[in-house]
Amino acid sequence: MKVSILAVGKPKGPLAGAIAEYEARAGRYWKLDVAAVAAGAGRSAAGETIREAEGDRLLVRLPNAGHVVALTREGGPMSSDELGPMSSDELARYLEEQAIRSTPSVTFVIGGAFGLSSPVLDRAHRRLSLSPMTLPHDLARLVLAEQLYRAGTILRNEPYHKGTAR
Repeated sequence: MKVSILAVGKPKGPLAGAIAEYEARAGRYWKLDVAAVAAGAGRSAAGETIREAEGDRLLVRLPNAGHVVALTREGGPMSSDELGPMSSDELARYLEEQAIRSTPSVTFVIGGAFGLSSPVLDRAHRRLSLSPMTLPHDLARLVLAEQLYRAGTILRNEPYHKGTAR
C-alpha cells in the first residue's frame, strides 16, 4: 500500500532537516510519496481566498482511488468519518487495516496557514487531529512523518516505540 503526504508549501527553516529525516525513515516501512503544492501568496489576500486556491491545487493532486485523510484540528471521534486525536498504536492499526483491505493508498493532506478548504474536507474519507491546538503546517508535517515511521516500527515490533505493546 502506498502512503502519501500531500502538503501545502515546501518545508523551510529549522524543521526542514527533521522533516526530511523522518520522511526518509517512514519510507523504510511504507511506499511513501511526498508532494507539495504552492502556498498562497500575499498578505493582502483574504484567508478564504488563499485557502480556496490552495484547495484547488490540492484537489488536482488527490488520487481517485484510496483513502484521503485530512489533517485538521477539528478532527474528532464524534463520527465514523473522523479520527480524533489517536494513539500511535491506533494509527498503526488503521494503516494495517487499510493494507489488509487492499486499499491502494492512504493520502494524508496538510493545509496551509488558513487550513483546508471545504471541498478538500468533503473529499476526505477521514479527518485526523494531531492536536486540538493549531500547529504550523511544517510542525504538523514533522509530527505526521514521525508518526508514520513510528507506526511502521509498531507493526514490525521494533524497539523504537516505547508505548504499549501490540
